[in-house]
Amino acid sequence: MTTLLKNIILSIGLLLMMPWAKAQNSKTNTIKYTSFDAYPVYLKEDLGITYSPQKTILKLWSPNAEEVQLHLYAKGNGGNAIATKNLTYETKTGVWVIELKGDYHNIYYTLQAKNEGKWSKEMPDPYAKGVGVNGNRGLIFNPKSINPTDWKKDKQPELKSVADIVLYEAHVRDFSIDPSSGIKNKGKFLGLTETNTKNSYGESTGLDHLKELGITHLHLLPVFDYKSIDEATLDKPQYNWGYDPQNYNALEGSYATDPFDGLVRIKEYKEMVLALHQANIRLVMDVVYNHTSSTDIFDQLVPGYYYRNWTDGKRSDASACGNEFASDRIMARQFMLSSLKYWVKEHHVGGFRFDLMAIHDIETMNLISKELKKIDPTIFLYGEGWTAGDSPLPFEKRALKNHVKQLNDIAVFSDDIRDGVKGHWSNVEDKGFVSGNKNLKEIVEFGIVASTNHPQIKYDKSRSYAQFPYADNPTKVIGYVSCHDNNTLFDKLKIANPTASEKELVVMDKLANTIVLTSQSIPFLHMGVEMKRTKKGVENSYNSPDSINKIDWNWKHENKELYHYYKNLVALRKAHPAFKMTTEKMIQQHLDFLSTNDPLLVGYTLKNYANGDAWKNIRVYYNGDTVEKTSALEGTWTISCNGEAISLKSGENTQNQTVTIPAHSAMILYQE
Repeated sequence: MTTLLKNIILSIGLLLMMPWAKAQNSKTNTIKYTSFDAYPVYLKEDLGITYSPQKTILKLWSPNAEEVQLHLYAKGNGGNAIATKNLTYETKTGVWVIELKGDYHNIYYTLQAKNEGKWSKEMPDPYAKGVGVNGNRGLIFNPKSINPTDWKKDKQPELKSVADIVLYEAHVRDFSIDPSSGIKNKGKFLGLTETNTKNSYGESTGLDHLKELGITHLHLLPVFDYKSIDEATLDKPQYNWGYDPQNYNALEGSYATDPFDGLVRIKEYKEMVLALHQANIRLVMDVVYNHTSSTDIFDQLVPGYYYRNWTDGKRSDASACGNEFASDRIMARQFMLSSLKYWVKEHHVGGFRFDLMAIHDIETMNLISKELKKIDPTIFLYGEGWTAGDSPLPFEKRALKNHVKQLNDIAVFSDDIRDGVKGHWSNVEDKGFVSGNKNLKEIVEFGIVASTNHPQIKYDKSRSYAQFPYADNPTKVIGYVSCHDNNTLFDKLKIANPTASEKELVVMDKLANTIVLTSQSIPFLHMGVEMKRTKKGVENSYNSPDSINKIDWNWKHENKELYHYYKNLVALRKAHPAFKMTTEKMIQQHLDFLSTNDPLLVGYTLKNYANGDAWKNIRVYYNGDTVEKTSALEGTWTISCNGEAISLKSGENTQNQTVTIPAHSAMILYQE
């Protein structure tokens, strides 16, 4: 061997021994980064499992880990691993990867990461799209093999305008668990697929009821895999709303007919989505990216990265649940985006409601809106424009209600109209406009114009509500008076008005949601409100038993007149574009408030065929007083709503006289 050749071989050997000359792929990682900002980033959307019948690839972003192992299991719980394999680290991307040759459909897995010489416990990766019982193992699966018949043909129901949306919030278990539902698969995804179900009086329940009511979007409380329910012991009484995320991209097993088979929950969920679409109803998913129930998965795989801390190192807690997700970090943002895209593409979700959305930064939320609308331009996004506590995220960067003008095609809940109509949420004895509070008229009027700028609204920075017009479009505001949080509408009215009769409470109830459904914001109804739902005075029922949370479908019969009022109220809104104008300018041009000089009487006119309505002029009154009110009318008007009932086609005419608005009631008249 020549001296030259020996020198070349020696040089190559020395190069390979140097740390910076190591191969890109290695079973171990010795690189130590000085900060999170120094981490390499990976923006491709193939983290987690990529399945094919020929091979399965798993990728994990964990630039800090020293080693990562994959354990394979035949079942979602119990038994020993059938194989353990090491992942390979890619220096440039911070990604650990392994390729498994062959068909791994219906094989479960866990990961372990070594940090500072210590191994984490076994867990799924954060991107797991399928899980075993209680979400402790991930699942490799072929989605095509479990898709329902006609899944490929499934399409979102038609939505001509965002302004046409009528939201209805429900909980999977509450919806069908009571025997009165007549539903076979009680408390399950499949319970929302059943048709021709009846209550004890032969009236429609379940999916048929939703279709009959006329809603456009069903908002389900969390259906991702959450921690608080032990899926292995469903024979024992358990309940939770589900705001304690465990696996963001996998489904909750307690809503499946078999929580031990990870494929079943996916198949049944898709069957539910398909059934809703066939009923002309879109599905909204309630997502909780603001915090996690436990920090184990994120923290043990990438310690500290996905959560915010204060400058003293203490973990911040704007969620009031022990931690808050750092949406402004690039890979946390990418996780949220990839997760949401997955739900839209694979599960045909038609909208998302973001829990405590103000914990997220504006930039992240706008990126989400932009990217999701590339997939489906009609997707609807909305969230709570507040936090539950302070955050290190600067105030000006938060996706707050007051920053909605900076949010692109994202709506926020209006606590203004909520508290103005029924009374303050935290003071259960506080009366609202509908029960005689004389200080809330301008708050209600602010809600009517969907928090936009209107020349007749008096804004006042000294009060808690209606301080300034924070919205620049009516479709960016959600109008509501009740949801899963706090008392039901009827319970709140009953507590705040202890001397009122049942009849008086019912008319207050009607007035409350008449205001919501005839205001310019997107209306939101709480499941069961149309049949006087009660939680027996329990305000925070997140873990209360079925006896508190369930829907008794016989309420529909007991409150038949109220139900028909709500049904016709929804139909009235859907039939008349004047109640759902699409721009701030249109509202300014077509909505005129009357000068009633009465703190408990709101009146306004929707004039000149507003938004192309078939009715030329519409006169709307809301009377929050205990006594009837009168108002002068000029010309001939037809009564559509007289406070007790709504007529959709024809009604009583009144000409050149005063109109009488009953106590605690609405009146709607029109001119063609």
